[in-house]
Amino acid sequence: MSKFHIPYGRQQITQEDIDAVVSTLQADFLTQGPRIAEFEQNFAKYVDAKYAVAVSNGTAALHLALLAMGIKKGDNVITSPITFAATANAARYLSANVYFADIDSETYIISLDAVQKLIDKHPKGFFKAILPVDFAGYPVNTESLRKIADANNILILEDACHAPGAYFIDSKGNKQKAGNGKYAHTTAFSFHPVKHIAAGEGGMITTNDEQIYKKLLALRTHGISKNNMQYQVLKQQEQGAWYYEMHELGYNYRITDIQASLGNSQLQKADIGMQRRQEIAQKYREAFANLPIKMQLQDDNYFNAHHLFVIEVENRKEMYEYLHQNGIFVQIHYIPVHLLDYYQQFGWQKGDFPIAEAYYEKTLSLPMFPSLSDKEQDYVIETIKKFYE
Repeated sequence: MSKFHIPYGRQQITQEDIDAVVSTLQADFLTQGPRIAEFEQNFAKYVDAKYAVAVSNGTAALHLALLAMGIKKGDNVITSPITFAATANAARYLSANVYFADIDSETYIISLDAVQKLIDKHPKGFFKAILPVDFAGYPVNTESLRKIADANNILILEDACHAPGAYFIDSKGNKQKAGNGKYAHTTAFSFHPVKHIAAGEGGMITTNDEQIYKKLLALRTHGISKNNMQYQVLKQQEQGAWYYEMHELGYNYRITDIQASLGNSQLQKADIGMQRRQEIAQKYREAFANLPIKMQLQDDNYFNAHHLFVIEVENRKEMYEYLHQNGIFVQIHYIPVHLLDYYQQFGWQKGDFPIAEAYYEKTLSLPMFPSLSDKEQDYVIETIKKFYE
């Protein structure tokens, strides 16, 4: 029995985080208060976006972003088969049709060549949106994707739930952060406990489009608006200050001040956590350089936020079981979405996306979180080496 119990991911809660939450619990607002706007402003600044809207979770962020972008029943959208089901599910909530494009075999993110080929197989205007995924923290080159999208009148919702802090270097040599709104119309983030910024649950949508921003604000609160437009001011004078309007069906996707205070406290330490993730990743890379282990591509023009450290091995099941038996609880990310039972009803089948399926057969996610100690990581590395011995 191993003395270690090491998960693939773990939140790191400090006394500062606890103090921030306690302070909010002792304040006047537990929800719909000032902590939410503070978190939104700080997060927008962190990713260099104009606007940020905090919501209840990452799935809600994906759903509301598509809704605010005008995606509706019968529309066709594209995403990667290697992602959590929520990416595709968000489109299905709107009764949109989901199409997949295979991944790149080295980066594991959606292949832009596969995207172009998929678009070319259909009439112009067939696809309304694409949801690229910054898988494991590796950012999609949204500059290149935007050229494809603009040529075909397609909107981009970047799923950056794995990638706050990630960036790529564009064609002009500029750093483009995931979620900055330069090329993607909207971007979704998650604050699930194993993510970079933990808020218990929670999500964020960033955009540079003021119209989308205003729509998001209404949609997260049942579609109810209480903006100080002249008409409403007159109505409030006529009926009372309680007057509000509901022009469309929205949702209760609000985040609480409790979550926002925790998220905001975590955000202040995001750069420190990112630095530690890079150190862990580099140590893995050096340790496995001479083993039959394939790792995600390293490219100087792409800064990987390393939500996950994914590897490919030939004898995946045996290694998975061996590591679990030794107290190292590696995980699999992910079963290809097109192979999930729900999506099989739409005609997808094994063999449709061979690169994604080959990746799935070999992948493991190793422990990757800032509080992973050197001793724990050494044990992970030694145990993997022993497996090969």
